[in-house]
Amino acid sequence: MKKSTSYLKQFLLIIGLLLVSQTSEAQFLKKLGKAAERAAERTVERRVEQETSEKTDQALDSIFESGEGNGKQKQPLPTENENPTQTDDSVSNDQNETSPSGTAKANTAQTIKVYSKFDFVPGDTPIFVDDFSNDFIGDFPARWNTNGSGELVTLDEYPNKWLKLLPGYNTAYIPDATNLPEEFTLEFDVLATGLDKNTSSQSYLGIVVSDNNTFKKGTNFGMVEYSFCQFIGRGVVVENNIASKRVIRNEVNADIRSIVSEKHHISVAVNKERFRLWINENKFIDVPRLLPSNTQMQGIKFKLRGTDTEKESILIGNIKIAKGGIDLRRKLLADGKISTNGILFDSGSATIQPQSMGIIRQIYQVLQQDKSLKLKIVGHTDADGDDNKNMQLSQKRAEAVKDALVTIYNVSSERLSTDGKGESEPVEDNSSADGKAQNRRVEFIKL
Repeated sequence: MKKSTSYLKQFLLIIGLLLVSQTSEAQFLKKLGKAAERAAERTVERRVEQETSEKTDQALDSIFESGEGNGKQKQPLPTENENPTQTDDSVSNDQNETSPSGTAKANTAQTIKVYSKFDFVPGDTPIFVDDFSNDFIGDFPARWNTNGSGELVTLDEYPNKWLKLLPGYNTAYIPDATNLPEEFTLEFDVLATGLDKNTSSQSYLGIVVSDNNTFKKGTNFGMVEYSFCQFIGRGVVVENNIASKRVIRNEVNADIRSIVSEKHHISVAVNKERFRLWINENKFIDVPRLLPSNTQMQGIKFKLRGTDTEKESILIGNIKIAKGGIDLRRKLLADGKISTNGILFDSGSATIQPQSMGIIRQIYQVLQQDKSLKLKIVGHTDADGDDNKNMQLSQKRAEAVKDALVTIYNVSSERLSTDGKGESEPVEDNSSADGKAQNRRVEFIKL
């Protein structure tokens, strides 16, 4: 009887333990289920938040990139980030000469080939040329005016001098060039440092051609601004005033972020009312009637807005304003010779700067039209540096132009001859930057 009672107690104890175990396990599973449920809810919340943020960013990008929020997508253009250097013959610069492996020469040839369809032709009579060689670092250049501030600086990678611009609501930088002709060209290099994803979408560099060269807003002007924003592709803005009324205001969609983050070259051609602008080899603006008719344009102004002065710097250099930009093909056929200082070379070398290919392309077109035509190519330098070295340099530069015609445009080498005159036949005084620029030239003479 006692054993039976003992077994019964053990049996009840086991049943009790099992019940307790099952209850604890159920409570544990219940707690685990609630934790899993909360984790799942958090995951869903994060996923929804992430997707919502992405959709919001896409919508904002679409609004900014379209200019009017119409959903148009930007049209990226092919780019080639070239780094042209100063063209002063007095400084020897071998960094662009051929290395033992030939890599530098190959890269230069490839870049020139990219510019083979570049149709910008610079003016052939300099009006204003400034590489800041006569100014001191830290000063504002003597041949410019501003209602803001700025200073000349140098960078390790680019040893020539650069004018650092400071942004402002109405700050202007005005070179000493007035009474502009009906047809002229403007060229300059730009460096931008410190750009990143936080660079403002309102950061723009503007080039203004105005009926005055003061700080007042012109009654008549044409303006193009291009963006340094890196977050979205803001493109290029074109605007004008004619008789104090805005006629044109538009933003041209273009993703130029990779272009402006590197050193780049700006080319502008004004032909009466027509205004064209290139960034490197790409033409972004070509407006037939941006400027007013029968109005004397008096000045060029540079304006910067929207950049962060603490971390971002916009610098310009190697500025050249020249009369002309005419069709050299007709002049060569009519006169039998042309002389141009629009073919530029790297400092102290015979390496052609790629933005010079517009002129070489026109020479090719003349040779293509008249298969019997033969040309003599003659190089000239300014008077800076050693006479003998300048003679050799001018010969090498003439040969470089011939080589471009042969290798890029497949002109027969038998139709071309070369010569170098060095500094022996100046056309202007070598004491000024403008005079030196005119003496650095290439002639094409019909044989």
